[in-house]
Amino acid sequence: MVDGLVLDNLTLKLHSKLIAAISRRIAPGEILTIMGASGTGKSSLLSCIAGLTHTPFSSSGRIILDGTDLTSLPPNKRRLGLMFQAPLLFPHLSVRDNLLFGLAEDGSARAQRRQAAEQALREVGMEGFGDTDPATLSGGQQTRVALMRMLLSKPAALLLDEPFSSLDQALRQETRELVLTMARTRQLPVLLVTHDPADAEAAGGEVLTLSGSLPS
Repeated sequence: MVDGLVLDNLTLKLHSKLIAAISRRIAPGEILTIMGASGTGKSSLLSCIAGLTHTPFSSSGRIILDGTDLTSLPPNKRRLGLMFQAPLLFPHLSVRDNLLFGLAEDGSARAQRRQAAEQALREVGMEGFGDTDPATLSGGQQTRVALMRMLLSKPAALLLDEPFSSLDQALRQETRELVLTMARTRQLPVLLVTHDPADAEAAGGEVLTLSGSLPS
């Protein structure tokens, strides 16, 4: 079995136009960065890997994670963690309940699940924020909660779609370091989409550039 995320001759097309073609293995703990200007298909490629591609997009090739072929699996069976530019926290839930949403129902008692959520907050320096309304958090704090919610779901790989771009420069650097360090510590393969060279430099891995454009 080959560990990591393997993109085996993966191609993505919009109608007949080729958007991306990629063959790479992202090993556990490695980060592959996809760069390009807006409209080059970076986010569409992540959607394809996550199993969210719809007509008029089409794809071919295989997506393999830790030896399991994901290509024909539905999104909820792919064990992929996704982070987007917006944290997408549930506004009607507290910070703690947002985190509990990320925990898989595995028969654990509610007290154990609550303890796991509180530990997640401690890991990102947000102890005591469990009862907080997400709308009152800063952008950096919201991103930290979104990160831990994703990690609590125990993904086997991460897909990051410009998750730092909405933050100011100081918060961006701090949050980027936190996210990438946690991914490396957990030995997760990561595919990072960005248009910021500083993100690619911090990731430290291979950088691929998409230079096409989506048809209007």
